[in-house]
Amino acid sequence: MTGPLAIIVPVLAAIGLMLLNGVVLIYMLRKVLGHLHLRIGPAHVGPKGMLQTVADVLKLLSKEDVRPAGVDRWLYVLAPIFVFAPSLMAYAAIPFSETLRITRLETGLLYTFAVLSLVPLGMIMAGWASANKWSLIGAMRAAAQQIAYEVPLLLSVLPVVMIVGSLDLADIVAFQTGMWWGLVPRWFILLLLPSFVLFLIAALCELNQTPFDMSEAESELVAGFATEYSSMRFGLIFLAEFSNSFVMSALAVTVFFGGWTLPFVPESLTAPIAPIIFVAKTYIGIFFLMWVRGTLPRVRIDQLMNLGWKWLIPAGLAWLMIVGFVVKLAAPGGVV
Repeated sequence: MTGPLAIIVPVLAAIGLMLLNGVVLIYMLRKVLGHLHLRIGPAHVGPKGMLQTVADVLKLLSKEDVRPAGVDRWLYVLAPIFVFAPSLMAYAAIPFSETLRITRLETGLLYTFAVLSLVPLGMIMAGWASANKWSLIGAMRAAAQQIAYEVPLLLSVLPVVMIVGSLDLADIVAFQTGMWWGLVPRWFILLLLPSFVLFLIAALCELNQTPFDMSEAESELVAGFATEYSSMRFGLIFLAEFSNSFVMSALAVTVFFGGWTLPFVPESLTAPIAPIIFVAKTYIGIFFLMWVRGTLPRVRIDQLMNLGWKWLIPAGLAWLMIVGFVVKLAAPGGVV
């Protein structure tokens, strides 16, 4: 493909993937939480309730778009777009296989984190424009926690970048291909376990997932920054939330779990089904996130902030220094 088609087709593919993921993940969340909480979840609309999410989408599309009195009109309208657009943009650099991706960026890892960091702007716009104090509190909580946890999130992946010497996600996967001593997969989850623990905790907070879902805590904020939204404006906000879960899990798979590769299996066998392997790994990660969501209680906002600033950031810096020293020591010529 050349010309405009080379741009339009990948963008349409990303939108289609995002919409499909949203439908699948909503159904998956209901079923996973249902089994965790000893209830059945959706069961009546379609086989095993599989069409319940489709019915919900049709409901959102047909509902009246209610706009409360006193809102800031333009910010209120634009906020869902500012939440949705970065989530869509984050798909651009994700490599589903050696050849299947929207685009290959030399700074793909940095780009993905950069566009996801724009999501809190949309949340603040939504909270401020809604003329609702609960929405504003939810928006400020979202901004506070995401600013606090973006730092340890970046610190968690810097050791991987130092070892690989590249921000290209495909290069990170390529480095993890093969085995150490013919026995141990080269996956970074085995080499840099503390980095993965930091990544997991920070990712849960970035995703507003339990136990860190302070920006939309139902017990005190109803739906937080999205309280005053209805119809597809509400749908766009929460489609972006589910999409971010897919993106963050895909990043974890790419950076720590070897991407589309499998240990002990020749690359010639995995190459034809590489995208299937990648998506399967990603959905296993999403299942784990949902498991955490259905298991742990919500922390307080002060506990959340203390964990980020007083523990995760110092731990991330200390681990970065250790890895940096080891990398320098192992480099040709040793420590300078």
